[in-house]
Amino acid sequence: MTACNQRPLSEGAPALLALEVDRVEPVVVGPGCLRRDLPSAGGVRVWVVDMAPGSRWPHTDVHGGNGEEVFVVRGELIEGEQRFGPGTYLRFGGGSSHRPRTLTGVRLFGLNLLTAARSLSPTALEPTP
Repeated sequence: MTACNQRPLSEGAPALLALEVDRVEPVVVGPGCLRRDLPSAGGVRVWVVDMAPGSRWPHTDVHGGNGEEVFVVRGELIEGEQRFGPGTYLRFGGGSSHRPRTLTGVRLFGLNLLTAARSLSPTALEPTP
């Protein structure tokens, strides 16, 4: 099975894109912190982050005007002194900043709405075969 499988839903309908997230090549952000960029519609950056037990994001994450939205898939995310477990949805507003960490390890699914100045080219997030 390939990491990405694209096929039409029906005659003339847009294609369905299905991929196995764990087979998307990760980007090492820092010690114990991996990000997988997923293909998405224009103007939206979609990603999955895995943080190993005991890791901390390597820098303060500062958000522009559109902020960031995160869903905790598994594990526990610590923001300041607050702990968030699986099933928690977090919305960081525009202009906010944070530096997440975890004791147990965590997988996050997130998205950022991009401004025109930050938009990526359509091929920048295409899946690898």
